[in-house]
Amino acid sequence: MPRIATIGFFDGVHLGHRFLFAHLREAGSQRGLEPMIVTFGTHPREVLRMGYRPQLLTSETERVARLEHYGLVEVFDFAQIQKLTAEQFMRLLYDRYEVRCLMMGYDHRFGSDRLTAPEDYCRIGRKIGMEVLVMEQYSLDAEHVSSTEVRQAIEQGDIARANRLLGYPYTLTGTVVHGRGVGHQLGYPTANIALDEPRKLLPPFGVYVAEVVLPSGARHRAILNIGQNPTLGQNPMTIEVHIPDWTRDLYDLQLSVELIHFLRPERRFDSLDELREQIAKDIKML
Repeated sequence: MPRIATIGFFDGVHLGHRFLFAHLREAGSQRGLEPMIVTFGTHPREVLRMGYRPQLLTSETERVARLEHYGLVEVFDFAQIQKLTAEQFMRLLYDRYEVRCLMMGYDHRFGSDRLTAPEDYCRIGRKIGMEVLVMEQYSLDAEHVSSTEVRQAIEQGDIARANRLLGYPYTLTGTVVHGRGVGHQLGYPTANIALDEPRKLLPPFGVYVAEVVLPSGARHRAILNIGQNPTLGQNPMTIEVHIPDWTRDLYDLQLSVELIHFLRPERRFDSLDELREQIAKDIKML
């Protein structure tokens, strides 16, 4: 079936991306074309810059799952196409995937020949019989929306702003592993989470209000702690959630933890009793 496509890494699948996808679907409907989203398994800069290790807003699994809401998703190996010129890549899309219309974000560029003007892509499109559409920039209440802006908000602990730009709660996903059992000793057992994506961007150390989504789909308000538990001495960083009134075993289950808002920075308490009292206060903020 002939298709209309857009290309990008789409980390976070934020409101700006979804604005593009809405127009992709609308333009496809008008032209009788199936929407297709072309993305990459690896961040292009990891391939182009030796040693570059991006902190990601979404794992590949999370990203593709979100993208599939908006059209057919094709995941390319960027290392295999990085040497293609813009025209070679567009011809590949035309011949192999029946792409007859290409929708580009306002600031998107591709191809080893590093074309810079939208008209360059339009010219190639006319040459090979592919319509090229260039979308305008999206803003939310005059605020620029981009993956960079979302990252900055998360790095600053401004979860409310990050969630507003994303259009959904920023989420940490991982498997529950065994910890040291200190939470049980305090009377507030926690689930220690090993992230599925070790490069996932984390907010500053501290305590957050969160919502835990279980494999069953059940949702529970929770307290999330990201940090090194300084009250207990020198410790590696952990990600722990406490679900009030939860008594069942969660080991080996995969949890999604949606961050709602920042509650307080992590700090060292003079005793376990002080820490216990603070946890009780934190829970009252849920």
